Amino acid sequence: MEERSIFIRKLPIPMEIKARYPLSESVTKIKKERDAEIASVFRGESDKFLVIIGPCSADNEDAVLDYTYRLARVQELVKEKLILIPRIYTNKPRTTGQGYKGLIHQPDPEKEEDLLEGLVAMRRLHTRAIEETGLTCADEMLYPENYKYVSDLLSYMAVGARSVENQQHRLTASGMNIPVGMKNPTSGVFSVMLNSIIAAQTPHKFIYRGWEVKTMGNPLCHAILRGHVNKHGQNMANYHYEDLRLLYDLYSEQNLENMSVIVDTSHNNSGKMYLEQIRIAHEVLDSRKYSEDIRGMVKGLMIESYIEDGAQKIGEGVYGQSITDPCLGWEKSEKLIYEIAENL
Repeated sequence: MEERSIFIRKLPIPMEIKARYPLSESVTKIKKERDAEIASVFRGESDKFLVIIGPCSADNEDAVLDYTYRLARVQELVKEKLILIPRIYTNKPRTTGQGYKGLIHQPDPEKEEDLLEGLVAMRRLHTRAIEETGLTCADEMLYPENYKYVSDLLSYMAVGARSVENQQHRLTASGMNIPVGMKNPTSGVFSVMLNSIIAAQTPHKFIYRGWEVKTMGNPLCHAILRGHVNKHGQNMANYHYEDLRLLYDLYSEQNLENMSVIVDTSHNNSGKMYLEQIRIAHEVLDSRKYSEDIRGMVKGLMIESYIEDGAQKIGEGVYGQSITDPCLGWEKSEKLIYEIAENL
């Protein structure tokens, strides 16, 4: 029977890409310092609040860096209370597998896929963000085997709702030395997310990129609440006080090393209505004020934000506007960041 796949070319391994595009000592130093600061929040040693914010997908290098420059200026003004982590998401999960799959597939969304150029573009963008703004960033682990291409650059990793039940994602996360957020699955079942956290906090031995690997377990692995869809296709939010209380109780039953959650104000929590993110953020902050348990557990918010409000179709050419999910524009985002800092 005829094969249904074609092997096009052998791609460079992560070590080769890192050797071609090495990091300066200053970048390495910035990452080490940022990693320690972010980790201290999850360990409960710092009461700073995390805001993981940026475009739904990093579709344009110039616009993403422009956005990150703006974020860096705001970071200086809120540094006593907030740690801002730019979202530079270079791969985009697609429900049906159709559409724009992110920078790693198409460095230019209007051209053909080029995965070699995509790997280079991914590393270049994350490197430039640190070199030029001093901020280390977050990305999504859609493909576990790709993590090593940027493992020396990232300060935060998210595992998406479609990936959270996958064994390879869980075990790969167990070997990372940065915080990894496990999103609740699209079904919304908290036990699936908690099982993923338990797996990632536990040592493992498995095959990764052709190697037999032993991991130590990642105590910084935690939950991300992003809402879900019920059997009727309706959006169901899970950021309310009752949801946070339930998560706290379930966490407590497991006696996990790290009881932390990031609340995603977008996706099914907002029904992809980007302006709702502002209201959701404020409600979560109110819940933290009402309960010390929830205050200690909720470490931050995840917000989809770009330069221009909303979204556009590929080819429309609006600078700094999302070509995937709609995002909160810069003016509203900046205002929201200041409001978060004032209401902690």
